[in-house]
Amino acid sequence: MIWNTLLLALRAIRRNLLRSFLTILGIVIGVAAVITMVTLGDGATKAVSDQIASLGTNLLTVRPGQRLAGFGFLGAPAFKLDDADALRAQISGIRVVAPTVNRSVTVVSGANNWATSITGSSLDYFSAGNWKLAGGRYFNESEEHAGKAVCVIGDTIRRELFGSQNPVGGEIRVKQFSCEVIGLLAAKGQSAMGTDQDDTIVMPLRTVQRRLTGNTDVRALMVSVRDEVSTDKVKKQIEQLMRERRRLTESEDNNFTVFDTRQIAETLTGTIKVMTMLLGAVAAVSLLVGGIGIMNIMLVSVTERTREIGIRLAIGALEREVLLQFLIESVVLSAFGGLVGITVAVAASAGLAYLMQVPFLFNPGINLLAFLFAAAIGVIFGFFPARRAAHLNPIDALRHE
Repeated sequence: MIWNTLLLALRAIRRNLLRSFLTILGIVIGVAAVITMVTLGDGATKAVSDQIASLGTNLLTVRPGQRLAGFGFLGAPAFKLDDADALRAQISGIRVVAPTVNRSVTVVSGANNWATSITGSSLDYFSAGNWKLAGGRYFNESEEHAGKAVCVIGDTIRRELFGSQNPVGGEIRVKQFSCEVIGLLAAKGQSAMGTDQDDTIVMPLRTVQRRLTGNTDVRALMVSVRDEVSTDKVKKQIEQLMRERRRLTESEDNNFTVFDTRQIAETLTGTIKVMTMLLGAVAAVSLLVGGIGIMNIMLVSVTERTREIGIRLAIGALEREVLLQFLIESVVLSAFGGLVGITVAVAASAGLAYLMQVPFLFNPGINLLAFLFAAAIGVIFGFFPARRAAHLNPIDALRHE
């Protein structure tokens, strides 16, 4: 019986192909929109997580002052190298500590110049920040202690100053001194905050302090925590130690900030997930609109086929058989629309992910959920027209013109 009913339903759909296509269009758009929004949201979340991970492994950044971004407020004393040494010696969960200082400058090579930021730090900076080499080498401890004029540059600096040439072994001019390029960093791309991570030059800390800043201040401490150690625990230990070293009383607030890169990841991914849910909910409304369209067309179909229904009932068809026929028509329309919507969504998601430069992550769960929801829409919105058809009076139906 089910097979015969399915064949009758398919025959009825085939008789009005254009109307059937327009009927399922709302379901197709709804399913495609929901899946595309969720897929792109998952890809964006993955991209942000990867970008945060590229900043460093279990990274804590200690800055003077209480500003979340920037280098602190006026009056907050800077750190010294002794603070970095104290962190290494007194906190066991720390892997490396890299004292850093930054200075914005314009660098020159030949006829090219570029405004960028120079970071002065120790050899541990590359380990803390997950920096890899694309060519050349890092500076060594002797160059670091002597404050030698050597540098490791990012890919953006290479492109702007040297073009397609190999920069290793070349020189760049920074204010009144020349610096030998000894290494090229592997490209990282943009950070989660939208800044170009490859637009950087790294020099030994003493070189920057002697030749650019003119003092021994350290503007930040990059602390990489061991994998097996809780960053929250190390963060509390750092705060306690720095309060002691900066002689802060219990009534005084911290004049420094310990910032965990995980906070960036959790904030950004949380925001993206909320936006994805909102966009998915908005897209799901079109599924309801598609369901209403199916109900409307099925009601029209019942009216058009009233005489056919009357004949079936008159020759012995049961009400439940008539109900099942129209219900199957509705479910077939919505299910087919769901399958087409999934196909459209996969193609659209892959294309948009490529344009947005985020990973394409196929999510079987959301695809199956969208398909089942589309089929459920067919059952829910198709039941009333099917019930109306099943309860027609055979005599009145046969008299219908």
